[in-house]
Amino acid sequence: MGSNKGRTVLEVGADGVAVITIVHPPVNSLSFDVLNSLKDNCEEAMRRDDVKAVVITGAKGKFSGGFDISAFGEIQGGKVEPPKPGYISIDIISNTLEGGKKPAVAAIDGLALGGGLEIAMACIARVSTSTAQLGLPELQLGIIPGFGGTQRLPRLVGLTKALEMMLMSKPVKGQEAHALGLVDVIVSPNELVNTARRLALDIVERRRPWVPSLYRTDKIEPLGEAKEILNFARAQARKQAPNLRHPQVCIDAIEEGIVSGPVAGLLKEAESFQTLLHDDTCKGLLNIFFAQRATSKVPGITDRRLTPRKIKKVAILGGGLMGSGIATALILSNYPVILKEVNENFLQSGIGRVKANLQSRVKKGKMTQEKFEKTFSLLKGSLGYESFKDVDMVIEAVIENVSLKQQIFADLEKHCPPHCILASNTSTIDLDLIGEKTRSQDRIVGAHFFSPAHVMPLLEIVRTKKTSPQVLVDLLDIGKNIKKTPVVVGNCTGFAVNRMFFPYSQAAILLVEHGTDVYKIDRAVSKFGMPMGPFRMIDLVGFGVAIATGTQFFLNFPERSYKSMLIPIMQEDKRSGETTRKGFYAYDNKRKASPDPEIAKYIEKARSMSDAKVDPKLMKLSDKDIIEMIFFPVVNEACRVLHEGIAVKASDLDIAAVMGMGFPPYRGGIMFWADSLGSKYICSRLEEWTKMYGDFFKPSAYLAERAAKGAKLSAPMMDQAVSRL
Repeated sequence: MGSNKGRTVLEVGADGVAVITIVHPPVNSLSFDVLNSLKDNCEEAMRRDDVKAVVITGAKGKFSGGFDISAFGEIQGGKVEPPKPGYISIDIISNTLEGGKKPAVAAIDGLALGGGLEIAMACIARVSTSTAQLGLPELQLGIIPGFGGTQRLPRLVGLTKALEMMLMSKPVKGQEAHALGLVDVIVSPNELVNTARRLALDIVERRRPWVPSLYRTDKIEPLGEAKEILNFARAQARKQAPNLRHPQVCIDAIEEGIVSGPVAGLLKEAESFQTLLHDDTCKGLLNIFFAQRATSKVPGITDRRLTPRKIKKVAILGGGLMGSGIATALILSNYPVILKEVNENFLQSGIGRVKANLQSRVKKGKMTQEKFEKTFSLLKGSLGYESFKDVDMVIEAVIENVSLKQQIFADLEKHCPPHCILASNTSTIDLDLIGEKTRSQDRIVGAHFFSPAHVMPLLEIVRTKKTSPQVLVDLLDIGKNIKKTPVVVGNCTGFAVNRMFFPYSQAAILLVEHGTDVYKIDRAVSKFGMPMGPFRMIDLVGFGVAIATGTQFFLNFPERSYKSMLIPIMQEDKRSGETTRKGFYAYDNKRKASPDPEIAKYIEKARSMSDAKVDPKLMKLSDKDIIEMIFFPVVNEACRVLHEGIAVKASDLDIAAVMGMGFPPYRGGIMFWADSLGSKYICSRLEEWTKMYGDFFKPSAYLAERAAKGAKLSAPMMDQAVSRL
């Protein structure tokens, strides 16, 4: 068992307690090796005459982070034979551990998540530290708890809390777990194992009850009431996740256990788990899980063994929505920040925005008043550059104006120390242009946040051909510290996210000018799983932004842009989106959107200006066709972004689409979703539309080449290197 696939270690003390320790760094995940070793050691402990009771714990202050997720992919890909349904949950956990003739106690520190908590719940009692995290987050991966969690958690904490912990993947800390009855005793880490040993012996000597969790009934509501709770949970899950099956399957497994008894429940759970593992949802969510962890690996940069420098002080230029949001994100992670504005008025507004961002956290109970004061004190305002002499990084977040930004970067070079990172939050302007008038191109980098910057999880780190690897390593580290998922991309118009999604709203406008209903498009796109449709999104960001970014794309990609005057003529008529209460929708005082019949006249006018003809086919498009005509151009542009080397790998584009644009994570990201439909199919549809509606739909060279081979679009990097030669 000396391999790195993990094991458990058995040690028997003079007190007659066998301590079984899970050893599989870094989080003691449960690989098949660990589970088989746990079974062997449990059986040995049950057999041995010198053992009275068992304690299960994890090495190095962590109980277990749960089942080894990389094994899921191996099972899905057919590389590993899965154990028969119920082997782990019934044979190992219920029969060997919980049903053994000697009681087991779990000693929990650090984390007991997923399968880790399920093993702990199969012990007769649980001892924990107050800060340990206990939870069943399996639904985030498109599956359900598969080691008995759907049966034991409701019996330990009651149905309502168990449903919340499972359906929302919401962990609890040790202290709360104790109040709920999930944990029996709270102790300090250094007392943990000894307390568990004494508790195990108390159970043997019947000073404490010996009741397996699976047969506890004191927390379960009477059948009628239980069914009401389950039906309510079903309705909520359907409302929040109409496209997802696995939350319903989870509720079914819980219900089976309550109606037909725990053994029937375990069998249903085991069968459902196996089925869900092969569902597209699970495959999509697993892709996102691994893709998110892979964004911080950048070939040629993160493999150079560079250490991130310590960033002690950051300056931000511009206190508007973006600048104040970025400042909030930084001070929340303990970075001292200087916010610079051009006059006292603007400066006070910027500081006021940061203060409001923090106060809303206090209101929601996410922050104490004391923490608020400490965090807010990290922010200082400034009107000049005098306090910039010791900053380690500057982020420019002023309006999108080339000459203004060039002037700022020339000033920064004079006023900041020579090691200082010079970053811009621009979303569309070429960084080479911004740094043109400086001699510091090696430390110029894009740090593109998404609005609102203190909430949205993505950070695009944009490198030019001259940006130094050290600067990129520093930014990856800052990204991680401020709890963002950083994606390193190359320099071009729109970078990865905005470039990939520029055809999204253009495709929607093309359809409308050819006869498709605006609101039908938005409904189809929302139903597909986007937070909102393209027209509702244009209203939200505002027509000014839509025109400014649209213009950049017309200038840079004229041959594949769909030119329409629809938004400009609506804006001329004082319709600029949600802020003016009129855009593609009309908005009431509470900002509730409703369809507006007035838009028909603007569409008519734009249509005649584009010389577009109403196509009867496009008037009665199915939802499936709407989704394909809107998202296949996005896939096509994503192929160009990948082929040009703007993105390092396809999985980075999956993360960029999910975290930057709200693409549904359970579809696995834009490239993963495209591959589930096949490059051949996508290419043939685009070719068909090109003939009918023009070059906007024309397949890119990369997409056409992959389709000709019937190959995946998410090609490994080697494939692409060859295809570029």
